[in-house]
Amino acid sequence: MGALQVLDAGTAQTVQRVCEAIVPGSGRVRPEIYVDALLARMDEGTRGAAIGAFEKVATGETAEHVSTPEFAWVRALAIEAFYSDFVAPGVDAQGAWEEIDFSTPLATRLQKDWSYLGIT
Repeated sequence: MGALQVLDAGTAQTVQRVCEAIVPGSGRVRPEIYVDALLARMDEGTRGAAIGAFEKVATGETAEHVSTPEFAWVRALAIEAFYSDFVAPGVDAQGAWEEIDFSTPLATRLQKDWSYLGIT
């Protein structure tokens, strides 16, 4: 399975829970691996702020955070992690494109390569 690059196990679990709350069903593809890879490419200050946003949205009910900048940020990351059709290496799960029947001729020929994010 994809190894974490910057998140510790507890924070990765928080990211996964928040992604699942915002994009139901996304947890099965391990969005925390994708988000972790994005975070690894951010400068330290931005990464810390992003992690802080996930931690804030993880407190209380998700609906309490909907109008906050933190929610907007983690929502964008959660949606990207799932609807980019990412499935973590070693995970046997249906990706988003199959679920939403995104099967245009061009989309079905794409060979997804996440190595640019350090995910192999």
